[in-house]
Amino acid sequence: MKTHTLTLILALFRISFSFASDYEEAMKTQLSEMKNIQSDAEAQQVKNGFLRIAQANMTEWLPMYYAALVQTEAALRFEVDKDAYFEEAKEYLKIIKDAGAANSEITALEGYILMGIVAVDPGSRGQSLSPQVLQLFGKAIGQDRNNPRAVYLMAQMEGGMAKFFGQGPEKACGMVKMSLDLFEKEAEKIDENYLLPSWGWDNAKKMYAECN
Repeated sequence: MKTHTLTLILALFRISFSFASDYEEAMKTQLSEMKNIQSDAEAQQVKNGFLRIAQANMTEWLPMYYAALVQTEAALRFEVDKDAYFEEAKEYLKIIKDAGAANSEITALEGYILMGIVAVDPGSRGQSLSPQVLQLFGKAIGQDRNNPRAVYLMAQMEGGMAKFFGQGPEKACGMVKMSLDLFEKEAEKIDENYLLPSWGWDNAKKMYAECN
């Protein structure tokens, strides 16, 4: 009886390990493809890949997070219906938030989406939505002060507002420098199996270069 029980436990362990391996390999493939997106068509393929992973791994928040991120950056980079793309990204985040996921990365991405919505029409949306964007980035920093994306995105928002109101970039430049220090620390943890968010460093470098 003990032999049969042990055999069953080992079989279940192998099945669980296989599922975990499949998830990790699928995520690594999609993350690699995400880095090479050059068109909206490619963005949609990558996004759909993340959605398929999400459907097969309902307890994982990262696949739906990345689907939202891909859709957000597609709206920012390509000639598409930007508002529709941002709304779709918001829906993906809502799914993982409704499932109980809550952390600095999710909050920062929520602010990033809303910042994109403002950018579509800053004249009519900035006054009402900018405080919400700043609040979300502030919350994300409060959830994890070592999250470089939260600090960088706050710097980006501060920089945009400074330009809009004809103010200097000092505050934004100080914040983006802080984010670069955090990106460097984060890079020490990243290897080929790293699945957590690590995006934003290149854009932060470009922003800081404009400060000098």
